[in-house]
Formats: sequence, structure tokens, C-alpha cells
Amino acid sequence: MSRAEASHTGPREEPAEESAVPAPGAGPGPQAARRPSPLWSLGLFRSELLTTFRRWRTLALLAVLAAVPVLVGIAVRIETSDGSAPGGGGEGPAFISQVSNNGLFLVFTALAATLPFFLPMAVGVVAGDAIAGESSAGTLRYLLVAPAGRSRLLLTKYATVLVFCLAATLVVAVSALAAGALLFPVGDLITISGTRITYAEGLGRALLIALAVAASLVGVAALGLFVSTLTGSGIAAMATTVGLLITVQILDQIPQLDALQPYFFPHYWLSFADLMREPVYWDDLVRNLGLQALYAAVFGSAAWARFTTRDITA
Repeated sequence: MSRAEASHTGPREEPAEESAVPAPGAGPGPQAARRPSPLWSLGLFRSELLTTFRRWRTLALLAVLAAVPVLVGIAVRIETSDGSAPGGGGEGPAFISQVSNNGLFLVFTALAATLPFFLPMAVGVVAGDAIAGESSAGTLRYLLVAPAGRSRLLLTKYATVLVFCLAATLVVAVSALAAGALLFPVGDLITISGTRITYAEGLGRALLIALAVAASLVGVAALGLFVSTLTGSGIAAMATTVGLLITVQILDQIPQLDALQPYFFPHYWLSFADLMREPVYWDDLVRNLGLQALYAAVFGSAAWARFTTRDITA
């Protein structure tokens, strides 16, 4: 018998009063003493955040996301310098035709350009690596030795991915805001409904749109976390998550599947444009949030069921 086993089983061989149920008013028993404190959970969450955002892969993803608005802004600037209107003929991301008149529209354009692929791909990579990456690196078993337990560890991982969703979206928005201010004039802007709002109010709308885009990635985060619990290979989990994302988006464009498309998680992603209406059109925004919550509940529960019953041998 090992020393750890002896120290664990030893108290059971002592007199009965040591293993008895504590009397009312007595101190916490051995099981209560081993429960993780809230401060310990916050420490685990902070550690996960530092680990995630210090990885070169995460920094590279954020750098690519920050570069997209700059490239879009430069492309629009070059096109407008030739005297042609950007996005002519209805082509290009939403709001691109207004970018040359007001740099704030570059925020909306960049989010519309990155949401279909770049943002969910980045989230899929981070979420897919959350559990599978620890397993392939051989560190998952040691994490489970800590007093958090599997459920709390899984919740911490998911919370970390959600923070990345918000951080990635804000990186795109802030980069677009800076590039738009440098390349184009800024000031009052015209909404989709044709009404004029101040630049300060436009910044508020931009913040709301960024939050709506980040919330649109909640379903992808849960899906990636579930896939991450199915395999011990981080690369396989990331590739599977991104592959599923691309497949669902292709299915969302097939007319013959129009009856099913409202239930696909990317179907209402671009509903954030309704925040630029006056008054705001909330119907599709609410549908999007409800759909993301449903996917988070379904795949989050599936991830919990899989992870809590999984035999960790690595």
C-alpha cells in the first residue's frame, strides 16, 4: 500500500468517534474540508485565462483578426481613390458602401466580414483544444487531481472560451475603429432606416453590435467543447470543430433546406445589422440569442455527460 493510500485509509481504522457524523454545531467534517473554496475556483479561472492568452497560437489568431479590418479598410481606401464606389452592385460585406463616408462603418463591415468564418474558426480552435489539448499534452490527469473536480474544470474551460469569444470580437472592433478613424472621415452617421445619429451614439451601437457578435459565438464554443471531450487529440478536435462549422454554413445556404435553416446556429448571425435601424428591430436578434442559448445548453450538457464519465488514462 502506498503512502497516499495509507494516509487516506488510516483514519477509518481509528475509533468510531472520528468517523461519526459531526454533531450539530460541530466543525465541518473531512469531506467539507476538501471542497474547493470559491477563491480556489477563481484562481483556476485566472490560471486558465493566462494559459490561453499566453499561447502563441492564441496570439496569432488575435493578430490575424486584428489585421482583417486594416486590410478591408486599405482595400476600400484604394478603391475609393479611383473614384469608384466600394461594394458596387450590392457586392461585399454589409455596410461597405458607407465606409468611405464614415470610418465608423468599418467596424460594422469588419464584424460582418469576420463573423461567417474568421471569428468562429478562431473560437473553434480554442474550444476544440480546451480538453483534448490537455489530454494530448498529458496534463489533464493532473488537473483532475486538483479539488475542483470534472464539472468545475469543464465549466472553467467553457468560461475561458467565452472570454476569448468576447476578446476576439473586441479585437476586431477596436482594430476597425482605429483603422476607420485613420483612413476615413468620422462624424454623425446615417442608420439603415435613414435617420441621423451622433457619433457618440454610433459608438454605443458599435459596442452593442460587438456584444451581439460575441454572443453569436456561444453555440460554437459549446460545440467545440463537446468535440474536445470526444478525443484525446487537440488537432483532431480543432479540425473537427472547424469542419462542422463549415458544413453547417454550407447547409444554411442550400434552398432545399429552408425549413431546417432557422435551427442552424449561424442562421441569424448577421441579425446584428438590425441594431443599426431606428427603431431597433429586435425579432431576429432575440431569435439568435435564444438559438445560441439552446445550442449552449444541448452541447454543454453533452460535454458534461461525456467528460464526467470519461476514463482519463493520459
